[in-house]
Amino acid sequence: MSRLAVPAGSARAADAAPPPADPGFGVYVHWPFCAAKCPYCDFNSHVRHAPVDQARFAAALAAEARAMAERAPGKRVTSIFLGGGTPSLMAPETVGAVLDAVAAAWTVDADAEISMEANPSSVEAERFRGYRAAGVNRVSLGVQALDDRELRFLGRLHDVDQALAAIRLARETFPRLSFDLIYGRPGQTPEAWAAELERAIGLASDHLSLYQLTIEPDTMFEKLYRAGKLAMPDEETGAALYAVTQAVCEAHGMPAYEVSNHAVPGGECRHNLVYWRYGEYAGVGPGAHGRLVSGGRRHALATAREPERWLARVESWGDGVDADDILSEEEAGDEMLLMGLRLVEGIDLRRYRAIAGRGLDPGRLADLVAHGMVETIGPDRVRATRAGAFVLDAVVADLAA
Repeated sequence: MSRLAVPAGSARAADAAPPPADPGFGVYVHWPFCAAKCPYCDFNSHVRHAPVDQARFAAALAAEARAMAERAPGKRVTSIFLGGGTPSLMAPETVGAVLDAVAAAWTVDADAEISMEANPSSVEAERFRGYRAAGVNRVSLGVQALDDRELRFLGRLHDVDQALAAIRLARETFPRLSFDLIYGRPGQTPEAWAAELERAIGLASDHLSLYQLTIEPDTMFEKLYRAGKLAMPDEETGAALYAVTQAVCEAHGMPAYEVSNHAVPGGECRHNLVYWRYGEYAGVGPGAHGRLVSGGRRHALATAREPERWLARVESWGDGVDADDILSEEEAGDEMLLMGLRLVEGIDLRRYRAIAGRGLDPGRLADLVAHGMVETIGPDRVRATRAGAFVLDAVVADLAA
């Protein structure tokens, strides 16, 4: 395993707060439609040139929420996330109907975080006010870059001016705001990224999601990359860009709390923390995934990916579930490692033993500590170091072996 020149930072102090005993219960709702498919995107998103029957899809989402509540009855929902796709293509009335359906299926905490993804190209003041009235209290904007040429390269439908207008409008409308940026773009230097990131932090409210561009299977970028028409940064440049990300964000009081996510204290995305802390969550909508515990066993659920096929299944059977796999203790433990080691707070080894049915191998753990990939925090917590976080898949594979 190579060691990368990724410096340690003050935000990773050994006294980082431990994870709570209860990760919470989340509901993820997938709206699969987009105005266009971005060349880097491997998400379950679909372009439809005819208008989508939103009332029909909303009714199906409500039906599947009821079906998921039968699998996980009596839960108290701490967060709801409307993702996609492009949820901001939904009418506010559709959003309201979906949120009402979730509230009818479970008890929703009065202070639940209700997030919605939005693209700057599909933002209007009236729609934002409608989403807020429907109950959305956090918006996540897919800005992706603050340079018009780079936005065109990424296949985005908005320009920088539209992005800035959407950010201003979101800050005026919602209590909480996050937006995404993609770095590690071809030809991008650490200096240029630092300047762009400084500008972004000046616009941000309490949260930024900062993702290194990766080549995903079955995307347009993969075709270009394989054809030699897309040159990606080498490992050394990638490490330098990652180090700049940490340094700039920490200097402005937005340290990483997860590999790709930065927030002011208290501004973390509570819904995503349910995933990373390996809590339970229900997935509703085409291609949605869930993790629900029944009879002491963790179920991995997935629904049909293709929207019209999912819709037909729900209307015929009440849900669109394509897979319901019972995870072994080993599989659940591996998932907990993969998710929990993304977090600066790390994982609780006692909870890991309860889920995996075994502890981590002391020899492998000691070896990773010696190589600077992992660090222990007291007797019962472990986390990836900054260098380990940069090669997290390899660290997890080593620990899980």
